[in-house]
Amino acid sequence: MPQIALNESARADTDPADSDRHDYTHQIRPDLAYRRLGIVNVVFYGNREEKEGGWVLVDAGLPGTAAMIRHAAAARFGKASRPACIVMTHAHVDHAGALEHLAEEWGVPIYAHELEFPYLDGSAAYPAPDPKVGGGAMPALSVLFPRGPFNVSRWLRPLPADGSVPGMPGWNWLHTPGHTPGHISLWRESDRATIAGDAFITTNQESVYAVMTQKIEMHGPPMYYTQNWQDAERSVRKLAALNPDYAVTGHGHAVGGAQLRAGLNKLAASFKAVAVPRHGKYTEHPASPQDGTAYVHKRK
Repeated sequence: MPQIALNESARADTDPADSDRHDYTHQIRPDLAYRRLGIVNVVFYGNREEKEGGWVLVDAGLPGTAAMIRHAAAARFGKASRPACIVMTHAHVDHAGALEHLAEEWGVPIYAHELEFPYLDGSAAYPAPDPKVGGGAMPALSVLFPRGPFNVSRWLRPLPADGSVPGMPGWNWLHTPGHTPGHISLWRESDRATIAGDAFITTNQESVYAVMTQKIEMHGPPMYYTQNWQDAERSVRKLAALNPDYAVTGHGHAVGGAQLRAGLNKLAASFKAVAVPRHGKYTEHPASPQDGTAYVHKRK
């Protein structure tokens, strides 16, 4: 597939103070930071200098990373702190793997789009991935990834209908489906920052080498786990139209400035050529919440 290359100057996570803070994160804005956990990022919202103001965790990483998330949060916001809530962009295992552990410990509300609820209330798993797309090792390995469901129904809440984000004043959530039915991204108009989840990403997630080296490229959502390419294209176009200045994605480095906008606009304009697999299970037959194919319900 053609590539949309970005260079190192596109990175928005090169703050020299990162190593001095000892909180294991890359800071993008005073109240916006992320930590890479293996193949995925989790995001922390909240100003570490104003600990009484509260904070929010966006996504919950891979299974087995709860302790790393807690340690980063403690270093950033204080040892006894817990978030006001957890906001989920979607519930794939690399974004929700530590969610049940963190929910049990923190006991805070978990917000998600209602189309994502079946994956988070114990009732349904995602449909199978497509291991034949993308040409790298990650698609082949995807058949081994757990598909859920997780069960955090005790804490699960729908995102507010007015588009606001609990615990994150000034932010709005945007429905950006395609990768999953209830996938969301977050947007703040004041500084044109987005937390994109996997609506688009900044590394080639199909390649183990690219995942390890974090080579910066503008990409559509991971091919092997994207259920509906028509919706995915519309979602990228929606985000590109915002002309963001900063973007933290689920995979890859945070990026910003003119390269972000140019790369995202190019991705939106040439999405079918650069992002959509030519022959794939969900290219010809998208999974849909309307006909039930997006959900694999547990047997009773």
